[in-house]
Amino acid sequence: SKPVELEQLLKCLPSRSSAKDSAESQPNPGAVLSLPTLIDPRYVPRLSKLAQKSVQLGCHKQFVKIYRDTRSSTLELTLKQLGVEYVTAEEVQTAQAESRDAKITHWIRCLQIAVKLLFPSERALCDQIFEGKHAWKDHCFAAATSKSLLNLLSFGQAISKSKTSPDKVFLLLDMFDRTLELQSEVEAVFAGDECAENRKSASTLVKCLAQAAKKTLIDFKDSIVKESPKNTSTDGDVHPLTSYVGNYIKYLMDYQSSLKLIFQESSNGDGTKSGLVSEISGLIHAVETNLDVKAKQYKDHALGILFLMNNINYIVRSIRSSEAKDLVGDDWIQRRRRTVQQHATQYKRVAWGKVLDCLSAQGLTSSVGSATEGIAGSVGSIGSHSSTTSTSVIKARLELSFNAMCTLLCLFW
Repeated sequence: SKPVELEQLLKCLPSRSSAKDSAESQPNPGAVLSLPTLIDPRYVPRLSKLAQKSVQLGCHKQFVKIYRDTRSSTLELTLKQLGVEYVTAEEVQTAQAESRDAKITHWIRCLQIAVKLLFPSERALCDQIFEGKHAWKDHCFAAATSKSLLNLLSFGQAISKSKTSPDKVFLLLDMFDRTLELQSEVEAVFAGDECAENRKSASTLVKCLAQAAKKTLIDFKDSIVKESPKNTSTDGDVHPLTSYVGNYIKYLMDYQSSLKLIFQESSNGDGTKSGLVSEISGLIHAVETNLDVKAKQYKDHALGILFLMNNINYIVRSIRSSEAKDLVGDDWIQRRRRTVQQHATQYKRVAWGKVLDCLSAQGLTSSVGSATEGIAGSVGSIGSHSSTTSTSVIKARLELSFNAMCTLLCLFW
């Protein structure tokens, strides 16, 4: 037995019709694949006769052991040539992000080759050599493929156990999608009691990837709430965290069907909210909670209101422009739009109130407030606070304060 060459494996896959398909390396799931030749066809009948002869001679156990050990090591070599070896979570953790992403893409490709070509070929070979002896062929096939399958799945397990980060969820979802797509083929090729452990190993990986994706989103939600309130923009503009989460939710919608499968187990099943809706709402609520804390850091109350208005408005626009709008519903969007309008009204009231304060008697005789700082600079104390304030001082204060507040109002409106 010799390991199957990569060139032969690629020839067994259906041709791809576009450059994009080629780049993604995704074979057509509906295409009929030609299985690679593992052993020269001339020797298959001879091996079958030898298997029958071993029974007559009472040495069938030795024959079975030699066959399974030989095929097991050969299959391992084939996968090793493809770049598949046993991997630990520590090894994955130390890899650079770009290297890790490339390895995930390659792993998905190898998983497809193994499930669609290599394992079915091993099954077919066992069926031919041990024809009529179901217990033997199932045992040999399970034993010949078990170690290679574990080596193949170890990378997926390592990724699922490695340190979490918000962007990692998309890699996990890609892996979850591909393993789930292949699950029916795995069940078919590893049918029978002898292959029960192989089927269990494959299904366990699907569950681990789902749990890792779920945990990543939950951890991200918690990190949003805990994000430092000191990291606040000085001009009331949209915060980077708000724009990041808005885009994050948009990208999540590309995996909507997978996420619904992942979160359906955590749903209460009361018909009010699905698990995915609850998670998306939770992410948004975490951002809103964090924004409320950040808004309170502004010394200028009007600027804090403006900050909330801009950021909540950004969230609403992000949700409305993505498929998430169908999940959260029109009522949710309308409530948030009313909140934005309320902040806008409050901002105008507070900001214009400062302008009107400049015209009051107290405003004319007080020193210029902190709101004018950064626009006209500090003017110090002009004149006296006594009732003998001169007309020129009043004009100076009025011009400085009133114009400064109007400028400040227009800057952010």
